[in-house]
Parts: sequence; structure tokens; C-alpha cells
Amino acid sequence: MGLLSKKDAALIKDPLADNNPITIQVLGICSALAITAELEASIVMSISVLFVLGVGNVVISLMRNIIPSKIRIIVQLIVVATLVIIVDLVLKAFAYELSKTLSVFVGLIITNCIIMGRFEAFALGNGPWKSFLDGIGNALGYAVILIIVGFFRELLGSGTLLGIPVLGDPIEKTGLYSIGYENNGFMLLSPMALIVVGIIIWVQRSRNKALVED
Repeated sequence: MGLLSKKDAALIKDPLADNNPITIQVLGICSALAITAELEASIVMSISVLFVLGVGNVVISLMRNIIPSKIRIIVQLIVVATLVIIVDLVLKAFAYELSKTLSVFVGLIITNCIIMGRFEAFALGNGPWKSFLDGIGNALGYAVILIIVGFFRELLGSGTLLGIPVLGDPIEKTGLYSIGYENNGFMLLSPMALIVVGIIIWVQRSRNKALVED
């Protein structure tokens, strides 16, 4: 972060931990529950939100002085919808099977609380550079939680990571399966995502007592 001032660096670092959009602000949690059964889907959704929020924040910041206050929400929705369409078309062109898996959830990026919240709370009141950093920081904070949840859910639920078996073959009983290990099918259900997020919140608050006091 040597190229950034302390305030600029904080825009990226704070959402990664002490002001994480999912674990602290409890925003964007729907996708954390719905698409994290597979690590690949978690990564792709994270990249999609990174693009939409980073670019969207800059666009809204550039337009902030010409957007009539009465229609600012409509303008924000148009901006994010345009960016989401771009993401959807890219996924269909280069990762069609994955795009079918994510399908409706990519579209729901349009109403993601994190994105609309950063447009409204930050981009409308700050310049393009700070807005870009804020967008990247919050998107990375969102991505960290999605990837952690996706990692453990796929690993413990399917015994794979990115679709690659890492614990052995459950059919031929190799690796951990040779000593009686069984995949935990409950990890693939949405309620388990909520439990994993809850554990992350507990660990985070245990390490930072200030969060508990707040």
C-alpha cells in the first residue's frame, strides 16, 4: 500500500476485516448462502461483483454532480444493470455451464445490498479514485467470505475443490475414504452456509473485542 495514503489504503483494508460487508454489515448474505456449495461458483461470483462494484462506483462518482436527486436510485439501477448484463454475456460466452449454475444469482447482483449501498453511501459523495478503491475494498471483503465458505462447503460436502477430488475416491475407497471418512451432505445445504458464516463472525469478533463492544 506504499503508493496509497493511509486513508486510501483503509478504503481497501477495512472491508477485509473490521468493516466486512457480510460479517459486520450483514449485506449481500443471500449469495453467500445460495451459491457457495461450489468453490468455482464462489470465485466467479466474487470476480463478477468486483467488476460491477469497482466500475459502477467510478461511473456513479463521475455522474454524481449531474444526477437529479429524485431519480438517483433509478440511475444507479441502470448503471448496475448494464454492468451485470456485460458480466452475464461474458459468462455465457466463456463459461456457459457455470453461467447456467449461477443464472438467476448473477441477475440478482443488480439488487445486491453491498453495491447499492456503496453507490448511495460513498460514490455519490466522493471522487472517482476514492470511489474505485472503496468499490474494490468492499468487493474483496465480500469475496473473502464467499471463497472461505465455498472452500469448506465443497471440501467437506463433496470432498473436492474446484471439482477436483482432494480427499480420495469415495467409490473406490481411496485416501481418507479408506479409513471410513464420509462426505457431509449437510454442507451442501444452504443452512450450513449460514452456520459457516456464523463461525467466521465468531472468530472475527473473538479476535477483535472492539467489534463485540460495538
